[in-house]
Amino acid sequence: MSTITFRKTIGIIGGGPAALFMYKRFVESGLSGLHIHIFEKKGQLGAGMPYSTEGARPEHITNVSGNEIPFIQEEMKDWIGHASTELKDKYDIDQDNFNDYKVVPRLLFGAYLTQQFEALQKAAADTGIHTTIHFNTIVEDLKDEEPAGKVCIYIKDDARIPVDIAIICTGHQWPKINEGKIPNWFDSPYPPQKLAVRINYPVAIKGSALTAIDAVRTLARCNGHFTKNDDETLNYILDEESEGFSMAMHSLDGMMPAVRFHLEDTHLSQGEMIGEEEGWEIKAANEGFIPLDLIYERNFLQPLKKQQPAFYETVKDMSIETFVNHMMSLREKLDGFTLFEAEYKEAEKSIRRHESVAWKEMLATLSYAMNYPAKHLSAEDMLRLRKVLMPLISIVIAFVPQRSCREMLALHKAGILSLVAVDKASEVVPGHREGAVYHYFDEANKKVSRSYKMYINATGQTTFMLKDFPFKGLREKGSVSAAYIYFKNTEAAIKEIAEGNPQVQDNGAGKFILNLPGIQINDHFQVLNTAGAYNDRIYIMAVPHIGGLNPDYSGLDFCEAASERIIKAISNAAQ
Repeated sequence: MSTITFRKTIGIIGGGPAALFMYKRFVESGLSGLHIHIFEKKGQLGAGMPYSTEGARPEHITNVSGNEIPFIQEEMKDWIGHASTELKDKYDIDQDNFNDYKVVPRLLFGAYLTQQFEALQKAAADTGIHTTIHFNTIVEDLKDEEPAGKVCIYIKDDARIPVDIAIICTGHQWPKINEGKIPNWFDSPYPPQKLAVRINYPVAIKGSALTAIDAVRTLARCNGHFTKNDDETLNYILDEESEGFSMAMHSLDGMMPAVRFHLEDTHLSQGEMIGEEEGWEIKAANEGFIPLDLIYERNFLQPLKKQQPAFYETVKDMSIETFVNHMMSLREKLDGFTLFEAEYKEAEKSIRRHESVAWKEMLATLSYAMNYPAKHLSAEDMLRLRKVLMPLISIVIAFVPQRSCREMLALHKAGILSLVAVDKASEVVPGHREGAVYHYFDEANKKVSRSYKMYINATGQTTFMLKDFPFKGLREKGSVSAAYIYFKNTEAAIKEIAEGNPQVQDNGAGKFILNLPGIQINDHFQVLNTAGAYNDRIYIMAVPHIGGLNPDYSGLDFCEAASERIIKAISNAAQ
């Protein structure tokens, strides 16, 4: 690999998985002479929130297997092979039976990512990259010093470190609203240690997907235990001291997430992705937009035709709306746990035979493929994506691990875990002294108000608005701007306004826009200022703050793809 001398100072804010993949890109870039500062608020690199004690306990497992993890420095199975006996014993890892198709405890995976970061630091030194790690350091602000061509990173006591390029890689954020004010009200299940308590009453959980399952698994272990049957199914035995304990998950229309199955394409690259150059050609032919229907045809229907032709024939002529209604109606006809158990058995067969469930894999691919063109959709298509397609995608690609499924089914069988169908207008308010009161209309359209002594919001990571952007220096100076996209047709915008959509407005220049969560970014994850100009000194991979224009949070796959686009932009500038 040829090298290019590029004497620049880089600041990576955050030290979790996003930072890991960004750092890996620099190590592999052929750029030498770099000085990279990494700012991590904890004392561990690589793990971030999901794979550290901030987001996991021993019972929490990944929803991806080793073969689905983008290569860093060493394959997971090889790392397990020489990991310490103490570490393997701690997480009950049988090396002789371990393979690339295994999911692992999240804390173990965090240890793997930490070691990969350490290996990358050695590789960086060998390529002429100097690295400074700032452990236990909170970045309090960023300011863009445009005349000097620098970004100033402010840390404790107003100390500042000027860099040529800043890359924001902060991860999950769980703001506290009522937690700490209302006893037994939790705005998220994280860190999960706070839920490791023995209780003797029902608990309300908002949500039913992976975040909710994290809460369920912790509470279950603190109030009972599981036993295994010969057929690998589980039983749940409640402790006598917790005889009143139960959990009720509340989800829209009583939906449960889909179960993890075997992926033929482990890195979700099925179908031809729209590249930057082609994207501009498509926009030129479609009044400045990339049509959602084109992406659906290209990254869902056409790959489906190859993988599952019989199913393709049944859906090929359906619009997106018709397809989603069809698939959702099939789910709504069955009790949530009945469908969950059926999908568990289907997924077990898929994994055992190494055969994908094609339509689900194609839907996951579609979600991943949406990231680049999403910012080039019309507002009309973005509304279709968010209101119609993403609700189905979010259910199907949750990928609940089999081990978690077995526990959920055992808890339901034991009468400890139930699923409550709520409507979109459902509301949760603080209880009189503790917990919460859940208000909703049930499936018979009867109004229900139920009090719970403990309430956990487990709906997952939210996306933030510009006002919530954590770096005041960028926000107040106008170095970052609120995300929005244009309507293609004025009539559609006027209709949205008439129907009370507060996110639609006239931009004052004769065009209507749809305001979105997060900040404005371009194809290379560079931030845009309030004048709409991109900034080649500031990049962002922090998904809670770019979710409006980057709707898919595909974990490590996202980190891999976003970091590739960023390093391409930086490398091009270096030449």
